[in-house]
Formats: sequence, structure tokens, C-alpha cells
Amino acid sequence: MTESSEYVVVGAGLAGAATAWQLASRGHDVTLLERTVPASHDGSSHGSARIFRYAYPDEFYTKAVIESKALWDELDRASGLELISPFGAVDYGTARQPEQLARVLAAAGVEHELLSATDARSRWPQFSFDTSVLWHPGAGVIDAESAVHAMVAQAVQHDARLRTGWDVTGVTQTGGGYRLTSATGQEITAANVVISAGGWLPRLLRQLPLPAGFLAGLPEITVRQEQAYHFRYREQQPWPTFIHKSADIQTYGLPGGRDAGFAGQKVAEFNGGNSIPSAARQTGIVDPANRGRVVDYVRKYLPGLEPDPYAETTCLFTNTPNEDFLLDRAEGITILSPCSGHGAKFAPLIGQWAADLATGTGSVPSRFRQAGTRVSGR
Repeated sequence: MTESSEYVVVGAGLAGAATAWQLASRGHDVTLLERTVPASHDGSSHGSARIFRYAYPDEFYTKAVIESKALWDELDRASGLELISPFGAVDYGTARQPEQLARVLAAAGVEHELLSATDARSRWPQFSFDTSVLWHPGAGVIDAESAVHAMVAQAVQHDARLRTGWDVTGVTQTGGGYRLTSATGQEITAANVVISAGGWLPRLLRQLPLPAGFLAGLPEITVRQEQAYHFRYREQQPWPTFIHKSADIQTYGLPGGRDAGFAGQKVAEFNGGNSIPSAARQTGIVDPANRGRVVDYVRKYLPGLEPDPYAETTCLFTNTPNEDFLLDRAEGITILSPCSGHGAKFAPLIGQWAADLATGTGSVPSRFRQAGTRVSGR
């Protein structure tokens, strides 16, 4: 017998799990489909280390982080976990514009300091700062994998159903909604579908019964196989997260947590990986040229780290051209791809926005609805 559900959410990463949690907590009938298992290791939401930060040059995102933090706190209370560990953050580099970030944080009422490079090096001698430095102590590290499982657990507690090993290969329109088919021949019907497939979205989009005008209005979506490296601490001392944008490279780093055996800092070049057609084409192989660039960076800018990585990994970034999120809807299908390398911190808020959009009970920021706004004329 074919299973049926009011809402089917495809993809149990951070965004999909958050959406299922929000929909189920509002009393809706929800089924969450996952290709393998929640927070799958070949997806974008695995592991223990994602940056949580307030510093953005665009005040819209800083205000959204504040909203999201309230929902993270709610999830902590419900789950009994502490999903964001406080480490603080430093932002620096000519292209990072720490003075502009300080102005945005001041306007939003977020605690921060703007330090000279000399003063910052006195406080954090493990860094070789090359410009003034923004410090904001409210930043930290999200345990992404634990967060996914916590949100899935909350959804299930509100009677949502989780189906694992459910690889969606087709979606067809029916008289009452949609029929989803799996690679193993399973079927489920739904009145509404939410697609939160991350790096698998480009491939899945071609299989969705969406209006041609809507599809044409979507921003270009690109998938990158990113690489990250773990470098051992020379001394055990407090390490903040960091974002550094110099003229020649853009990097980020954070304490690696259990992913790195709590022994080192995770460092990566932002959007330094190769573009791939979809997540299905990832290889998991680290690019030696990228490794070399990051090692050279560590030697130059991070004297507090041993310059040879003791662990490395690949992950997926799903990007829009301007790094805005994509939350849009046509008929009964909601498209949700928040990544662009900075979506993790917003996961509970994205789930709330997606639930509002899917149910028609609220709206999402217009900057995320390029296709739906164009098609509807609103």
C-alpha cells in the first residue's frame, strides 16, 4: 500500500530536519525522507564543527542570526543539549573589512571589540594578524551532526515519520498532490513537498513538476567539493573561530571538536574546491594544489599551528551567485537550498521560514524568492 502524508520533506540535513521539526511541532502530518541517514557523511551537515557568528557586512544577516539564536536556545532546552559551544570569533583582512563589521554589530547591539593588529597579536599570539581585528565573543561552534539528530528527534516526538534509505528518483503530479518514487520502487503521496536536497538539488530539479517560468527564474546553483584540513595546536590555548580575507586567499578556521580528536584547528579555503554537476559526482579526493595553498597559508598566518595537516576531509557547498539562500515555492512544491557555505547557523530559522512558506501562514524575505516573486507578480 502506498504511504501518504500531508507534507513530505526530502533531505534530513540541517535545513530539512529543521523544517520537519517546525512543521510537526505545529501539528502537521509530516514524513521526512532521507537518501541514506540523517546528517549523512557525504552531505553538507555532518560532523561537529560549523561556525556560528554574528559578523556580517549586511545587517540583514546579523539580525537573522539574532533571530536564529533564540531558536537554537529553544532546541537546546527541548533536547537537553548545548549545540553551540562558545569560542568567540576574530575577523580580519583587507577584504573582510573589520571596521564595517563593527558598525553593523554596533547597530544590532551585538557585543564586540575592534582591535589594532598589535593589540590582537598580544591577545592571540597564535595568529599573525595583518589588519585591524574584529572580536565578538558571542560566536562559537555548532555541532552540526548532533543538531540534525536533535531536530529529527523533536520532529518524531511530534509524530513525524522518518524514512531512511529513501532515495527520491521521481516526483509526479497527481490529482490531489504529488507522488514520490524511490530508487527501490517505494512510493509515497503528499499534498505538499519540501525539497531540501543540498548538493543533490541540481539533479533533482530536473525531475520536479515545476512551471517552466519558475525554473527559469531560479538563480544558478553550483556545487563545490570543498576541502578542510586539521592542524595540531603547538600549545593548548584558547582558539577562537576566524575568517580572514586577504588579497590572495579567503580562509576560515575553527576548533575541530571531535572531528579532529579535539587536538587541532580546522582550516579551509573558502570556495577553494572544484565545481561538480551535483553531489552525486563528488569523489572525496583532496586536491593537492588546494592542500598546498592552505598549508602555505598556515605557515604564514597561523604560527600557533603545526603546519602539516594530521587529518583532512571533503564536504559540499551548494552556492547561489550572491550567496543568498534559496527558499521559494511554486504550487505545492517548496525549494529549500540555504547553503552557500554559511547556512548552518541559520538552520532553525530556515526551518521556520520554510514551514511558513509551505503552509502559507507566513512569508520569507523577498531576496530568497527570486523565481516565485517573478512568476506570481508579487
